[in-house]
Amino acid sequence: MVTDEEWDRIPSLPMTMFSPAFGEPLTERTEVRIAHDEEYLYVSGRLYDSEPEAIRVNTFYRDQYSGDDLLAVVIDSFNDFETALWFIVNPSGARSDRTVSNDAVGMGGGMPMNADWNAHWDVATRQTDEGWFVEYRIPFSTLGFQAVDGQVTMGLIVYRFIARKNERHLFPAIDPGWGGLAFAKPSQAHRIVLSGAEPQRPVYVTPYSLGGLRQSPERTVAGSGDGVWDTSSHLTGELGADLRFNPSSNLALDFTANTDFAQVEADNQQVNLTRFPLFFPEKRQFFQERSSTFDFSAGGGSSRLFHSRRIGLDDGEIVRIYGGGRAVGRLGGTDFGFLAMQTAARDQRPSETMGVARINHQVLNPFSAVGGMLTTRLGSHGENNVGLGLDATLRLVGDEWLTAKWARTFDEVAEPESAMDAGLVEVRWQRRKDGGLSYRGEYIRVGDNYLPRLGFQARRDFQYVGGQLQYKSYREAASPLRSVSLQVASDHYFQLAGGSPQSRQVAPQFNLEFKGGTQLRLSGNSSFESIGSPFEVAGARVEPGDYWFHDAELRLQRPRSALFRGDFTAVAGSFYDGTRYGAGVNPTWNQSRYLELGGGYEVNRLDFGERGLSTTAHLLRLNVQMALNTRISASVLGQYSNVAELATFNARFRYHFREGTDLWLVFNEGLNVGARLDDLDPHSRLPRSAGRTLLLKYTRTLIW
Repeated sequence: MVTDEEWDRIPSLPMTMFSPAFGEPLTERTEVRIAHDEEYLYVSGRLYDSEPEAIRVNTFYRDQYSGDDLLAVVIDSFNDFETALWFIVNPSGARSDRTVSNDAVGMGGGMPMNADWNAHWDVATRQTDEGWFVEYRIPFSTLGFQAVDGQVTMGLIVYRFIARKNERHLFPAIDPGWGGLAFAKPSQAHRIVLSGAEPQRPVYVTPYSLGGLRQSPERTVAGSGDGVWDTSSHLTGELGADLRFNPSSNLALDFTANTDFAQVEADNQQVNLTRFPLFFPEKRQFFQERSSTFDFSAGGGSSRLFHSRRIGLDDGEIVRIYGGGRAVGRLGGTDFGFLAMQTAARDQRPSETMGVARINHQVLNPFSAVGGMLTTRLGSHGENNVGLGLDATLRLVGDEWLTAKWARTFDEVAEPESAMDAGLVEVRWQRRKDGGLSYRGEYIRVGDNYLPRLGFQARRDFQYVGGQLQYKSYREAASPLRSVSLQVASDHYFQLAGGSPQSRQVAPQFNLEFKGGTQLRLSGNSSFESIGSPFEVAGARVEPGDYWFHDAELRLQRPRSALFRGDFTAVAGSFYDGTRYGAGVNPTWNQSRYLELGGGYEVNRLDFGERGLSTTAHLLRLNVQMALNTRISASVLGQYSNVAELATFNARFRYHFREGTDLWLVFNEGLNVGARLDDLDPHSRLPRSAGRTLLLKYTRTLIW
């Protein structure tokens, strides 16, 4: 236990206040110690509190932050200054684990972390009238590492969060100017050297059994020739297994047979106010282990050469995965990853073999690397696609970074006029620093026949020139403000042929962050769009033409540590040849540690007065999470979109016997709630049910 005398012989880490005011004296006593043996890394925390009754314990739910007090450990186990594993626990013993990538620097509006990753580790907590106490036990087989001459070097960050004070105690003393996730930045971690840590080679075999009922609407043709909707019902049963093996401490092998992801939570519905496709993140566990190894973002925003959701999903519909394997690891300064999967035939799409190979090698310094990626999507009846990419990320001097990327696709269907027509080029120069002056300048060129069919590409056939300039100031301890920032971004897209503008945007933004955790943002947006073909936004048709339009947005975010928290947004302005007024609210309330209520409502009113056209898009979401303890939990996610004329429900019950062994009961329901007529028969409506499943799944991990 954390109170054992053995811990007293280990000096505690010198903690520094990270926030709300960097370097100020700690208001509560925090003692964190580190130890290890041949198999495990141990972390103990004695987290004293002058008001123990005020300690926040808001949830038992796994992988859920609910405004709790926390103790967290961030470990750069491969000492690559780029990636890390992040382990978090609250006073009730509820655990979270995630991975950090790209040195905790977000790119393209995304977060540089993966909260869907899960691992094998143990933790014990208890509360007293002195505070709360915690002891971690993390297997080296979970961490992975490289040993040199019998010694292992890792990066370590530890922090305590006191929710009611929005106060974070941190080791080592990392300057907040490194960015919003500076407290989890691998390159700034304290380096520790472990002697006698032995490579562990456990074999994890996780078989599963699944059974249940599936119902789906089915259109039949009656004798009169009229289409009739009926319900097709069938019982289902599946068996499958995953296997994980670490031949060495720096290599992980994963294999899967008859892969199933029944327990994965549903995607959040989105309202698309653009003419480009929406991006949905990967949530399936098999693809999470060191998933940052396979990162190859290119083409701006969420575009990337490889997106694992292309495997086993087709336009949101599940495609059976027969099986596959993946290998990820690090050798010296080289990260590598290989993945191969086989999917079944579905409708008109044949069975496909999909593969990815990725390599990234450290050069110049611990922060720079060059690499390459190869993707293949091979169908048994043609439609083959191959993608090839090379990239370099170089820290040249100080905080100045140069990023260069090139990619090319070879597609059996496309007929490119040249290599550039099927290629992508991206060059970016930026100053990666959150405090003071920072900037980014970028050029991108994407050909019309660049088709990464195993990736995600939002738009093609363009040249882009743009950048961002920001100045951020951290305020003195006496100020109610923690930081003030002003930034302006400018983005310009041009047609490749002729150079005519496709899209332009100038977006200034002013941000205030208060020491209590509240954030206020005021932003403007001046946009230009050249529309060649008509398209629909929320059911309203936008006609071809050139449009300048402008709007302003106000966003208020409550402290994430508050019992009632969330963000509130209002936007107003012109929109193509009309106007747009919108509002959104995403509240969360912890009624107790047993029940959390959350949700969201977004409304956008589009009015094209000169054309006598208007529409209102509503998106509603309700999320209920319940947990009796850290083993028994349930969640319900209900969503409704009047644009899609669809309501969906995803309910999940979980009994967590122990790490790796779970019983899941999952119910999914879709309801067609609009008055939309069916395209095949204008005299009949779509059926009320869009599909229903009830599944029971049991998984058990066997370890040798």
